[in-house]
Amino acid sequence: MKQFLKWKIYLLMRTKLSCMKKLNTISKSFLLLIAGACYTLPLVAQDAAATPSTPSFTIDVNTLLIIVSAILFCVILALGYTLQASLQLYKKKKQEEKKSAAQTIKTVLTIIVCMGVLQVSGQDATPALADNPFSDAKIFRYLLYGFIFLELIIIFAMVYWIRFFTGIADLEKEKAAERRKKFKGVPSWWARANKLKPIEEEDSLDVGHSYDGIRELDNVTPPWFTIAFIASIVFGLGYLWRYQVARSAPNQYEEYEISVTKAELAKQAYLASKGDAVDENTVTMLDAAGIEAGKTLFTNNCTACHGSVGQGGVGPNLTDDYWLHGGSIGDVFKVIKVGVVEKGMMSWKDIFSPEQIAELASYIKSIHGTNPPDAKEKQGELYKEQATVADSSAAPAATDGTAAKL
Repeated sequence: MKQFLKWKIYLLMRTKLSCMKKLNTISKSFLLLIAGACYTLPLVAQDAAATPSTPSFTIDVNTLLIIVSAILFCVILALGYTLQASLQLYKKKKQEEKKSAAQTIKTVLTIIVCMGVLQVSGQDATPALADNPFSDAKIFRYLLYGFIFLELIIIFAMVYWIRFFTGIADLEKEKAAERRKKFKGVPSWWARANKLKPIEEEDSLDVGHSYDGIRELDNVTPPWFTIAFIASIVFGLGYLWRYQVARSAPNQYEEYEISVTKAELAKQAYLASKGDAVDENTVTMLDAAGIEAGKTLFTNNCTACHGSVGQGGVGPNLTDDYWLHGGSIGDVFKVIKVGVVEKGMMSWKDIFSPEQIAELASYIKSIHGTNPPDAKEKQGELYKEQATVADSSAAPAATDGTAAKL
């Protein structure tokens, strides 16, 4: 085995020296090619520019792809020379091992096919450059993508064959086999981390308890579990100190209140930004046109519960002085807006606009005191309208000092 490894190392070093000589020659060609490409880039960029009068240096995607394709082609050429040297080494090894030449011929044919595909690809790409490739830049770009992808496949294939011919792949397999042989019987990192013992040592862990053939073993608690348990205790102590003792951060209840406050502030800012938005705090009694529009909405949506003229039915009477949730126009607006779900009154804010709710509220306030026939009995508490602003000395007329509910 040692002689075989020495022989392989000798051949690899010899091949490496041969390849380095060839690569030195190729590297000079690479430098000349890259220098020429860099020299011609300004010319290409100037031809592609929309305004020839501007001398600024620009380069489009297609030109960049052409450069990348050329560089990859040079890499393929370099790997081709290396592959040729590795093939010669492979042939020599096969001759010394007195193997049949069938595999060598098959390998040579495979290389010829690969080089043929590369040559055909190069011939297909050359006319495209000569025949005004930028006339349809998008299609040409996709062709360049495909060509670069093909070059990458060829590079990976050539690297694979180089590793195969030079014996690098076999050498890695031998090293892996030796490593497995060397560490045979050694527990894995998972077993070492959990302090697990092999099945052969179970007898030393038996505590003497057995039930129905199941023995109790005194296995060590896995270290990761112990560490996690201790970490959870430390975290709990820190949490208790932060939120309950030092109170350096809000607890979950305080966070909820903060979130609600922020949402309310955001809501008020949003309503303020709208300017003319109507809500229960800004709504006022509308004129005759608004009341008429509210009557139409009431007839089409509210008569099933409150009657055709507000006399009440399933819902309360809307024409008397008694209200369940407040009798001001703002209270009426709010009840229509948010509803009273527990009593069957739905929320209309997602159906009607604020202006439409204001029209409904104005109509309901306009039918107060009409005393329609078959009116439902009074519900709620008595509500009287407050005095006008002109009479600043007047006090609110509500009998109990609080607004009742609609």
